[in-house]
Amino acid sequence: MQIEIVAIGKRMPTWVDEAFNDYQGRLNRGLKVKIKALEASRRTATVGAERGRDEESSRLLAAVPPGARVICLDEHGKNWSTQQLSIQLAGWMQEGQSVSMLIGGADGMNRDCLQRAEKIWSLSALTLPHPLVRVVVIEQLYRAWSMLNNLPYHRA
Repeated sequence: MQIEIVAIGKRMPTWVDEAFNDYQGRLNRGLKVKIKALEASRRTATVGAERGRDEESSRLLAAVPPGARVICLDEHGKNWSTQQLSIQLAGWMQEGQSVSMLIGGADGMNRDCLQRAEKIWSLSALTLPHPLVRVVVIEQLYRAWSMLNNLPYHRA
């Protein structure tokens, strides 16, 4: 089973790449997580927020492999506890179907993306910077995976 985080935004600060790579390396023992970074749409006088969001959403959906289940990260989604995420992860791993987690750009995702999603996950009621979302998602995947494997990382 593989999880692919498909995110708008190609150039991330060094700390984001370092943190992502650290958790990705920890997960390589049993769960494959990779990232596919897509170019953000440039906002101009003719490409406003709505058009940019639509272009980015189309790119996100086009990047989802055939047969993969789609999980969108959106502020209006459902909050999951780490325990709930571990239950989700266990189910996904048992089914063996690939998962694509979509992270939109600064203006979010359009209705097409959200309707394509099997689940919509909100990390927080807070507005988080997009680079940080990548790190939080992979850290939480590692935490959930470590819970499933009785590793001492998670302490609750």
